[in-house]
Amino acid sequence: MLNKILLLALCFSATVSADRFAEVNITATEVAPGIHMLTGAGGNIGVSSGTDGVLIIDDQFAPLAQRIVEALTPLQPDAAGKPKFIINTHHHGDHTGGNGHFAQHGTVFAHHNVLKHLQQDSKVNPSAYPVVTYNDGITFHFNDQDIEVVHLGVGHTDGDSLVWFKQHNVIHMGDLFFKDTFPFVDQAHGGSVRAYINRVDEVLASVDNNTKIIPGHGELANKADLEQFKTMLNQSITWAESMQKQPKAVWLEQGLPQHLQSWSWRFITEERWIETLWTELNG
Repeated sequence: MLNKILLLALCFSATVSADRFAEVNITATEVAPGIHMLTGAGGNIGVSSGTDGVLIIDDQFAPLAQRIVEALTPLQPDAAGKPKFIINTHHHGDHTGGNGHFAQHGTVFAHHNVLKHLQQDSKVNPSAYPVVTYNDGITFHFNDQDIEVVHLGVGHTDGDSLVWFKQHNVIHMGDLFFKDTFPFVDQAHGGSVRAYINRVDEVLASVDNNTKIIPGHGELANKADLEQFKTMLNQSITWAESMQKQPKAVWLEQGLPQHLQSWSWRFITEERWIETLWTELNG
């Protein structure tokens, strides 16, 4: 009887997992000639397509791999949805879940710490590990583009990468940018709110009003959107510093100033953002 119950529980869990993605559609948006952003569930995917083939940045969740293939194929039919190169901006499953599928035909690149964190996760099959890792970055010369991958330092995690399409003034920021929402700062894997702000500052110093920014989550953005995001981060830290001597219970009871509350969303609620700020100053 116990074995039957366990089997039913496993089947139910698998069904719930499958149903979670049942209605997800992968949509392609042209950002510049030969550059697209794919949206679905999880992190936004960046795509370079052309005569050299296809390169992708991140690959969402494993159950979506075939739908990602179907979205990639029209962008470069000769590649048949099989990227030559896959760049992971960091290790989280909503950005690396498709690695196992796409690594069958391409090579996965990431920062050293991405490999470290994936190896520490018993649920990740070694087939999904990055094959090539780097410290400061790497540059791809692909589809007549110079695609510069840069690790600036600790931010959202300790292994974040930015990806610049130099000729077209496009940048994929991974989860160093959550457009119009509080970000997830993974403090358990080296992330820091203050360091996150520094990374955003560095990007702002390097972009202009014509730069197109692919965020880790949210719609295609520009410099003004990133500046607004940076203002929210600064205001959050300023508020936290003003509350530092108060017990955490007072932080949660008082809540954020009204002008910050609209940044809350289902994953990083106001309460969870307050917890993140508390840990930044007191953890």
